[in-house]
Amino acid sequence: MTDHPAPTILVLAGKRDGKLDPLAERAGVSHKAVVPIGGKPLIGHVLATLETAWEDARIIVSIHDPAILEQVEEVRRLRAAGRLEMAKAQHGIVESVEEAAKRAEWPLLITTGDNALTTGDALKALHAHGIDAGADVVLGLARREDIQAAHPDGQYGFYPFKDMAISNCNLFWLRDPRAFSAVEAFRSGGQFFKNRSRIVKAFGLGNLIRFLLKLETVDGAMERLSKRFGVKVVAHLFEDGRLAIDVDNERTYRVTEELMGAAA
Repeated sequence: MTDHPAPTILVLAGKRDGKLDPLAERAGVSHKAVVPIGGKPLIGHVLATLETAWEDARIIVSIHDPAILEQVEEVRRLRAAGRLEMAKAQHGIVESVEEAAKRAEWPLLITTGDNALTTGDALKALHAHGIDAGADVVLGLARREDIQAAHPDGQYGFYPFKDMAISNCNLFWLRDPRAFSAVEAFRSGGQFFKNRSRIVKAFGLGNLIRFLLKLETVDGAMERLSKRFGVKVVAHLFEDGRLAIDVDNERTYRVTEELMGAAA
């Protein structure tokens, strides 16, 4: 894999819909990003990975209350090195990305503050794929078989296509501001698996029908998205199924804790 100049990395760590997450409530904290796991806050694991993936990558953390991160060791270290800054999280995902992107240098690699199992190799592979493929947008995905091989309880919801069932890895890559035409699909909040009306609004009724009837391959779906949004959208399939397991609830918290222990 060819080395490429580092991207700006955006970590989305705000509250979904501005609400207190149940895991945060259980832990007695205001944001899920600082829920303790494996000896440090969730976002500490993410930032430790970002810190070593590239020695010079700028990191932007989007969060509603930046003050809650002041005591996170990785935040203090990266700030002292001049590599990390905060952006105020907005009321939606797209709005938060737009706000943070005002201070970003492109391309922009996006992940989340609860993506504690992500790896430096995965980040570099996604970035390289975007550049080498001449893409505008790259979506990080993993196959159902690989995710279940990593842990049978790691993920229950999958998007079925003609050639495979997949789940996203909370890893996204945008080449430049033109890519925001595709990001518009997430303005309603994402979570398409749970809300088919959002698929219609974002991707069109015809694409929903093809999706439900499993008439499309993953690559075919990316081509259709590219035509709809006028930018080149590609998928990057990871073989490491752990990358699709983020800390969303009590089950995935337990799974993540188990996988961290196994890797230690």
